[in-house]
Amino acid sequence: MINTLLSLGGLTFVFRWLHLFFGILWIGILYYLNYVQGAFMAETKDASTKSQVTQLLVPRVMWWFRWGAMWTFVTGLLMLMVNSHIAVNQGGMEALRTPLWINILTGALFGTFMWANVWFVIWPRQKKIIANAVAVAGGAAANPEIATIAARSGVASRTNVLFSIPMMFFMLAANHLQFAMTETSNVMVYWLLAILIILGLEANALYGKTGPITTIKGVITCGFALAGVFVVLLSVLM
Repeated sequence: MINTLLSLGGLTFVFRWLHLFFGILWIGILYYLNYVQGAFMAETKDASTKSQVTQLLVPRVMWWFRWGAMWTFVTGLLMLMVNSHIAVNQGGMEALRTPLWINILTGALFGTFMWANVWFVIWPRQKKIIANAVAVAGGAAANPEIATIAARSGVASRTNVLFSIPMMFFMLAANHLQFAMTETSNVMVYWLLAILIILGLEANALYGKTGPITTIKGVITCGFALAGVFVVLLSVLM
């Protein structure tokens, strides 16, 4: 068993195992924040309760959240590096144009934007929200921009829920739901459209509003619809 784990295949297995562990941690907290904590904070009228949650609970949640995201990203990147090395050695660069790799890289593209949203959009704003709650509890004046800051964090968080549904679909599809390719398959057009769609949604996360993903039902519905759009793209272009 130890010799197997120390082999290249064993190393890939370990990365996959850790990727799954950290992924469950990250996405589980993402759903908790959007489906449970966010709804609780919106419905709670008591300012003291909201302040206590923000000061004491949110910092703990965000620690696990952001590091779960980081290690999911790192282990996923390590897996991609090892598996792509194996694939290229066995079949050349064309191996990365196969259905398996198109599925994997589609999921990875969603996951990468999700990781970036956590570290560069959500967490920096949550730090300000936490600091504001601590300051107000100590008698200082509230930050007048905190509502805007919280709203932007909320849009990015909802966007991550939106992305998580097609991300998981394509990660699983890599080994369990592959598609056929023909001589007329247009991989470049697929990637161009995929990147444009994701960049458009990410632009909304950075500068827009939640719109149809404001509600829990809305973001789940839109997430499945987004997965469906990518399935249609693959069906038409491959």
